[in-house]
Amino acid sequence: MDFFIRNLSTLGPIGKNLPAPGTFGSLAGLFFFCLLFWFSTLSPMGIMILFSVLFIVGIPLCTRAEVLLEKEDPPEVIWDEFTAIPLVFVFCLDELNSCSNTKILFFLTMGFILFRIFDIAKPVGIKKLQKLPKGMGVMIDDLAAALVSALLLYVLKTFPLSFL
Repeated sequence: MDFFIRNLSTLGPIGKNLPAPGTFGSLAGLFFFCLLFWFSTLSPMGIMILFSVLFIVGIPLCTRAEVLLEKEDPPEVIWDEFTAIPLVFVFCLDELNSCSNTKILFFLTMGFILFRIFDIAKPVGIKKLQKLPKGMGVMIDDLAAALVSALLLYVLKTFPLSFL
């Protein structure tokens, strides 16, 4: 079981062997989200619910991973980024379903960039959330980064730019 937890929390070789594991974990989450969004029978809200459940599962998963890896919030544990990044798009699901490839690419790119900025810099009190104990601290700062990013994407959606 410990082998499974270690490999799931690090997404196998992604978290263990690649540089900038959080960025690659975010890319993996974005890729999986896009696959589900465009090629599965799940509704967009169903996908959001799925990732919300995976996020909640991440709390005990990351708690155990910290014990196994003997580190607090280990950088190789990227389940938090993987499950949080799809939540960035909760307010712009219609834009991701539009027929404009430019608009889709814009929102995916901006969501990714915003999420990574807020996940790395941890402004606006996000850093304090990381100090929560065990897996809750590992996961909750990424949720906060995703929600702040989602709100900023919503502002971009509400006040469209002329080139979209």
